[in-house]
Amino acid sequence: MAMIEIYTTRFCGYCVRAKKLLQEKGAGFKEIDIHQHPDARAQMMERANGGYTVPQIFINGEHIGGCDELYALERAGKLDDKLAAA
Repeated sequence: MAMIEIYTTRFCGYCVRAKKLLQEKGAGFKEIDIHQHPDARAQMMERANGGYTVPQIFINGEHIGGCDELYALERAGKLDDKLAAA
């Protein structure tokens, strides 16, 4: 199974939607709350090439983007392949 990391905040509707899709797919993920871990915001922005909004999603180290990009992968039929890759 793929290694998934998702940077979130507690009250982010897009974060909730992204996590819900991943959960529906049966994909486990590591959630990094940037409010609980403020130093993680700088790490997130560096990894996401300046992306500062949440969620920021990484699958096997590849920057996917945010919630919209995750759902776009699902609509294109490409998310399952990414989630299956180890």
